[in-house]
Amino acid sequence: MSGSDLALAEPASGAQPAEGFPVEGYACLFGVADLGRDVILPGAFAESLARRRPEGVRLLYQHDPAEPLGVWDELFEDARGLYVRGRLSLKVGRAREVAALVAEGAIDGLSIGYKAVAARTDPKTRLRRISRIDLWEVSIVTFPMQPGARLLAPARSASRRLDAAAARLRTALGAGA
Repeated sequence: MSGSDLALAEPASGAQPAEGFPVEGYACLFGVADLGRDVILPGAFAESLARRRPEGVRLLYQHDPAEPLGVWDELFEDARGLYVRGRLSLKVGRAREVAALVAEGAIDGLSIGYKAVAARTDPKTRLRRISRIDLWEVSIVTFPMQPGARLLAPARSASRRLDAAAARLRTALGAGA
């Protein structure tokens, strides 16, 4: 990764490039139990995301409110889970350190800080199924409570987008042949 890769995040459609180190990935996977036996259901974040919007959800290091790293530009639910896209502020010392660790692949966990607003615990499985969440923050962490909640490496992120586009093109060409 070159120094220029650390300098600018990918611009949103029509927007000016935002400064910072781009980060994105799944902060939560729906229907998957975390290490604390919580299972978050699809749609659980909808009200909170509509109310807080990205600027109301903090980007922290290891859930520490004294360690903000940058900003989330986009948070949304899809069929898989809660997807987040943001940027680390390279004006912040800890964020520069975290950017270097992410670039090296040394840290890639994501974890959510929240209050369960509506939940039900299954007496047989003892799994708590959360149907509504008040999302406060999403942290970059060493060990996420939900092991599959991970950042995509910048190269993997771009590669995944290219693979998806190529698959759509192959499907379209195959369908037209």
